[in-house]
Amino acid sequence: MPFTRTLAKPTFQMSNEKNSPAPALPSNFLRAIVDHDQAAGTHVRAGMPSVITRFPPEPNGYLHIGHAKSICLNFGLARDYQGRCNLRFDDTNPAKEEQEYVDTIIDSVKWLGFDYDYPSADGGVEHHLHYASDYFDQLYAMAEYLIGKGYAYVDSQSADDMAANRGNFNTPGKNSPFRDRPREESLQIFRDMKAGKYADGEHILRAKISEDAMSSPNMNMRDPAIYRIRHAHHVRTGDAWCIYPMYDYTHPISDALENITHSLCTLEFQDHRPFYDWLLETLAEGGFFTLPLPRQYEFSRLNLTYVVTSKRKLRQLVEDGIVSGWDDPRMPTIVGLRRRGYTPEAIQLFCERIGVTKSDGWIDMSTLEGCLREDLDPKAPRATAVLRPLKLIIDNYPEGQSEECTSPVHPHHPEMGVRTFPITRELWIEEEDFMEVPSKGYFRYAPPIDDKPGSRVRLRHGYVTECTGFDKDENGKVVAVHVNYFPDSKSGTPGSDNYKVKGNIHWVSAATALQAEVRLFDRLFTDAQPDAGGKEFLSLLNPNAKEVVTAYLEPGMSAAQPDQRFQFERHGYFVADRVDSSAGKPVFNRIVTLKDSFVAK
Repeated sequence: MPFTRTLAKPTFQMSNEKNSPAPALPSNFLRAIVDHDQAAGTHVRAGMPSVITRFPPEPNGYLHIGHAKSICLNFGLARDYQGRCNLRFDDTNPAKEEQEYVDTIIDSVKWLGFDYDYPSADGGVEHHLHYASDYFDQLYAMAEYLIGKGYAYVDSQSADDMAANRGNFNTPGKNSPFRDRPREESLQIFRDMKAGKYADGEHILRAKISEDAMSSPNMNMRDPAIYRIRHAHHVRTGDAWCIYPMYDYTHPISDALENITHSLCTLEFQDHRPFYDWLLETLAEGGFFTLPLPRQYEFSRLNLTYVVTSKRKLRQLVEDGIVSGWDDPRMPTIVGLRRRGYTPEAIQLFCERIGVTKSDGWIDMSTLEGCLREDLDPKAPRATAVLRPLKLIIDNYPEGQSEECTSPVHPHHPEMGVRTFPITRELWIEEEDFMEVPSKGYFRYAPPIDDKPGSRVRLRHGYVTECTGFDKDENGKVVAVHVNYFPDSKSGTPGSDNYKVKGNIHWVSAATALQAEVRLFDRLFTDAQPDAGGKEFLSLLNPNAKEVVTAYLEPGMSAAQPDQRFQFERHGYFVADRVDSSAGKPVFNRIVTLKDSFVAK
């Protein structure tokens, strides 16, 4: 049964220096494999590192948090063993691929802190950005070799007949009537397929692994398709090709051509490994590759609560207008997390913290959010923001007067300096900092009741004040709170400690505050596993996943730059939106609350 876990903190820290060595990290089964190979000299080859991995995305969508785990794993292993990691696009399905996806994937990998450029032996730079389409000529030549050796044949069955004859997990498949087609005939048809003489789906090239392959208990070994006809324009090769290799054929050959040592895949590819090994061993016998060959290893994919990572479902969220785009801050895409305000270091820390195993399980969203808070807390400058404003009037404070108050930019890092902001007669405070009829244990503003005076509250970094009354509008809503201040109570001045109050609230000057749009983001779904067990994921959307408020911020926040992160004291961590912010007019996104306060409905 899948489980949910919240993990303890390790004792290491991540680095965002691109591909730079990291501190010693906890071991896992993949590191144990690499350590064994290192000790045995399994992949020692002249002029090449003994650890070469790859991250091989398809350029048909935006990367998400699950891909981040694979990126950190592949690039991280290469970094830690002084190897290299290639970025390779599996661009073998031109109907679904776009340059937009190539560009955003490259950008996401680099933003996460990794790169595919490495120093060369001659002091230059080796570029290890690759495309499966780089190998189309070699892939085709190897396919012809397989046909000539009787390891592949052209099948002319319809798609329906092929599916029916494949069988299922309980029923052996049936040989295609074209399985024993003469090799010369299959080779000629395959060449005619390449020449564009046939329509899509008219023929397909299949592997013939053994005489009894169609009765294999592993469905992936039942004469898998390795080439299909697809008359589609390719982003890189144009119209040069109208046949394209299948992923299971392209993937191992690309690994071997790039001298990959450890090919890391998620567990759904475990049953594909026998074909991976058979194909490379067969081609090595034909002289295409030399030993040692790449080896495939599988690890569990990331299952994170409160998100969906299916490309189809993410695309539906975008195309149905449920979110504003692939970079909507509620999306689990890397561009969405980046716009939300997540940091590369937090994501790297999360990926190390959850570890690498071969057993499926669920990681609670609170683990990711905890890594984010851990990363932001020591480096985010503090700021004051009033999100749900209520006017506060200091009746005995002179009109037109203004005094500077100061506060540290960060309470634990005095080297970051101080920030200043004025106190004036009229301020903004939070609505929740006043109660007409206070509940037990409430220490913020409350009016005089009977012969009992109003409550005393300290304006943080300012004066102690005493509530004297409040105003309501025609609908009975409180619109202003009235107080008097004590001139000798200003924070940091002699005698201010003579005032003992339990309430201490934040505020901003109504005269100088920056009015700003603030978006309060939360989890996109109310259910921890919104697409598990046949659930209709759209019925589980969180209606409170986005709330837009007009807030008032301390005046210095007008200088906030896009992507600059802050802790709004008492509220959480926020970032100036990288898309909608402009000079002097930042728009803020809530990254995460100060504490885990999410309650599933």
